[in-house]
Amino acid sequence: MAAQAAPQVTGGTQPALRIPDPPFVSTEVARFDQPWAMTFLPDGRLLVTEKPGRLRLLNPATGQGGEIAGVPTVAYGGQGGFGDVILHPRFADNGMIYVSYAEPGANSTRGAAVARARLVIDAGANTGRLEGLQVIWRQVPKVTGDAHYSHRMLFDAQGKLWISSGERQKASPAQDMQSNLGKIIRLNDDGSVPPDNPFANQGGVAAQVWSLGHRNVLGLAFDPSGRLWTHEMGPAGGDELNLIERGSNYGWPIVSNGDNYDGSPIPDHPTRPEFNAPEISWTPVIAPAGFIIYQADLFPYFRGRGFIGGLASQALIQVEFGDTPREVKRYPMGRRIREVEQGPDGAIWLLEDGADARLLKLTPNRG
Repeated sequence: MAAQAAPQVTGGTQPALRIPDPPFVSTEVARFDQPWAMTFLPDGRLLVTEKPGRLRLLNPATGQGGEIAGVPTVAYGGQGGFGDVILHPRFADNGMIYVSYAEPGANSTRGAAVARARLVIDAGANTGRLEGLQVIWRQVPKVTGDAHYSHRMLFDAQGKLWISSGERQKASPAQDMQSNLGKIIRLNDDGSVPPDNPFANQGGVAAQVWSLGHRNVLGLAFDPSGRLWTHEMGPAGGDELNLIERGSNYGWPIVSNGDNYDGSPIPDHPTRPEFNAPEISWTPVIAPAGFIIYQADLFPYFRGRGFIGGLASQALIQVEFGDTPREVKRYPMGRRIREVEQGPDGAIWLLEDGADARLLKLTPNRG
């Protein structure tokens, strides 16, 4: 009797993806003066903001770049200056970009502002201009000082504009609904207020607010299921990763997992369960800046993971979400990391902070 063939096994557990160590190699592409944010154009070129008030256009393939004229006047100093830059979801049709910046006011006051304009690029060159610049949102009120503007921006899948509005290092406005400081803001693309915002019936700046009780939010990202995640700087300790929920209060300055800079304590989140507690808290701080949730194929083992730039920590911090979000890995970069972006080909791009800062392209380590 002939021996029976062994049954064919199908399916089953697939081998785990091997993650190289280190998982990426870093290549310098260009240098900038105090860069703050970047975004890719559909043709692969890169817009980069510089805090003193310049908008650069770089062709990463050639290393050649130039400047975009027509940028608004910025209040440069401290943490203030030119901030974020993003594209309208229908940029290919309307050419609109959005910029945020610190805007000067009366009596030495300042506040974040968001403007939109049409980007016109000169044919055959890496230069151009902004046309029809229109301010569509401002922090209210303008206050003294030069810190905690936040002014990060992004669009969601429905075309709504989200803005992080820092509390300008004044603390108490984060709980004041007569002010839009210390809040996450949700607007239509023209700056008008969606009628389904949680506080729309209160009118005024309260109508703009999606969540409150924030300190200095310097990273916004949507995960594949459409949930909004943010990170914000704590005081002396207590940096936070938060899942943003409609109408929720995140507790600053009433609670924090850090302390005041003078050493005086702040009640921890567990003492006030009515406030939304962070999903991850860091002490010592990482000083988070820039944020992506990776969704490309170049690094298959990174899909769905978050990457946060670290200023004080001089690192790229990888986080996973799941039931209990956590820091997975910290990659030392040797310099303060200001911005993180996912490129068109799935590479991870970083901007260092400060003068003579490098633009770095991270690609898989094939060794």
